[in-house]
Amino acid sequence: WAAEMMHSRAISRALFAFAMLYLAFLYIPVLLLPLFSFNDNVYVAFPLKGFTFKWYRSLAANQPLVDAFLASVKVGLVVSAVSTVLGMLAAMAMTRYDFPGKRALTSLIMVPLVIPYIILGVSLLVLARQALGINLSLWTIGLSHVLVCVPLAMLVLMARLEGFDKSLEEASFDLGEGAWRPFWRITLPLPVPGIISSFLLCFSTSFDEFVLAFFLSGTEPTLPIYMYSLLRFPSKVPGTLALASCILMGSIVVIVFSEWYRRRGVEAKQGSIV
Repeated sequence: WAAEMMHSRAISRALFAFAMLYLAFLYIPVLLLPLFSFNDNVYVAFPLKGFTFKWYRSLAANQPLVDAFLASVKVGLVVSAVSTVLGMLAAMAMTRYDFPGKRALTSLIMVPLVIPYIILGVSLLVLARQALGINLSLWTIGLSHVLVCVPLAMLVLMARLEGFDKSLEEASFDLGEGAWRPFWRITLPLPVPGIISSFLLCFSTSFDEFVLAFFLSGTEPTLPIYMYSLLRFPSKVPGTLALASCILMGSIVVIVFSEWYRRRGVEAKQGSIV
């Protein structure tokens, strides 16, 4: 028994050490971004030369950067709204109805998640330019992002709708309501936390997507493409680090808010059941 306990403790310590090493490997490079963004030196190296905010002050004065940021925000908001609506409709169909080919259709919708983005980007570029003759713009970027965000939205909302009690709608129908009123007053409010999570996930995916935007962008670059272009010039690297740090902080805020709202929805749902 003592040998078994010793063996179990050794395994636990080994797993804990592995987890710490993995977290360090994952987060230390990310935490270095804010550190070097305050360095008063164009070169990313230790020791740090001094502390400065000038790289952050230069961001607002960089009009091409602001334009790229606004382009990414516009694309992200439209893609998130469209993907969440389509994902909601698809999730409702998959969780509430049985029909022939349901599993095959679900797998078909999920295909963009497993296709390499570089293959998807080349295919969409050929389709847009050679087959359809469409000029590349933010619209082509947005359409490609919808293609990959709809499956994500569908997965999030399917998980939220799995436990939906259909008797709530049936009771509304028994009371003489039509089809739309129960949907707006009963069906839609229940998965609101899932809808918010889906919107934020789709926005984050679209906002930082690079490969599809690289192939399908026109004269208006999105923020990831603009940041990539800055990395070719050593003098622009500190400003890029400052921008990346701002995006990192914004992402943390979005993730924390999304998790808080999701937990709030789960607690409210459990409370209503009790």
